[in-house]
Amino acid sequence: MYNTIKKYISAFSVSGNESPLAKIICDDIAPYCDSVEIDPIGNVIAFKKGADSTKRLMIASHMDEIGFMVTYIEESGLIRVTNVGGINAVASSYGSVVFANGTKGIIVLDMGAKKEDISVKSMVVDIGAKNKAQAEKKVKIGDVCALEQRITRLMNSRIAAKAFDDRLACAITFEAAKLIEEPAYDTYYVFTIQEEVGCRGSKPAAFGIAPTYGIALDVTHTGDMVGGPKMTVKLGEGAAIKIKDSSVICSRSVINRMTELSEKHGIKHQYEVLTAGGTDTSSMQTACAGAFTGCISIPTRYIHTPVETVDMADVTACVNLLAAIIKEGF
Repeated sequence: MYNTIKKYISAFSVSGNESPLAKIICDDIAPYCDSVEIDPIGNVIAFKKGADSTKRLMIASHMDEIGFMVTYIEESGLIRVTNVGGINAVASSYGSVVFANGTKGIIVLDMGAKKEDISVKSMVVDIGAKNKAQAEKKVKIGDVCALEQRITRLMNSRIAAKAFDDRLACAITFEAAKLIEEPAYDTYYVFTIQEEVGCRGSKPAAFGIAPTYGIALDVTHTGDMVGGPKMTVKLGEGAAIKIKDSSVICSRSVINRMTELSEKHGIKHQYEVLTAGGTDTSSMQTACAGAFTGCISIPTRYIHTPVETVDMADVTACVNLLAAIIKEGF
């Protein structure tokens, strides 16, 4: 599992540039599915025929991560950027970045910006260019970059890295798919694009599949970190069964079934009510005539920073719960 996670988080996959990760996932999951395709918008859709083809299960995990897009190149060669997704300017500053073409740089705050004005607009990427002409040989307007990846092993089976949101879910979905020879229903493993900028990939995928049941997988905040939200989710307490976020109220029948399967198989679990933020769950719930929907959330500290932190025991719990849903259905 760790090796899958490490492989997936190492791929460049800023929103709108998910194809490198999509290719990796296609190659990985193909032996365990009946068909794999990349749809016109860029989602990976892997299909596995189930025992009951009158029902369809869609599982959604997004491939994209937050990043930066070039907007302007100064005469000095310094590069101005805008955000792609939700960026915490302070948390993302003074780190290394890499562009899709391999160009590396560092991202810093404009030292002349007032404290109250600190945002992505006050961030600058320095690739070491001496002037604009030199910078333009490496980077052009519209290019995107992401913080350079590093992964750190902590105590108690905990690990920290950037882009666990939502590469963890992609790895969990793949690992669960490997365990299931025959799903309860026709099952669509969908690895979506552009979730970080408005769930854009999951909407057409859900419309095309018209799922009976939809399960999203995504990270969620925890209440046990410094300055964290007031919520009961904690690291090490198992898979988080979503009840609500700002985009969806999950189907009670799905919540109950997740609880039942967790108790049946001894899967450690907890419940999540997220007061801000949304996931691909909402796209599936409202697609076509609607679907029964839920979400398995992965407890994660410091989301949208270079040091997102998770407990591998929680990750394993999420794999086991997803596998039970796929195998035993609703």
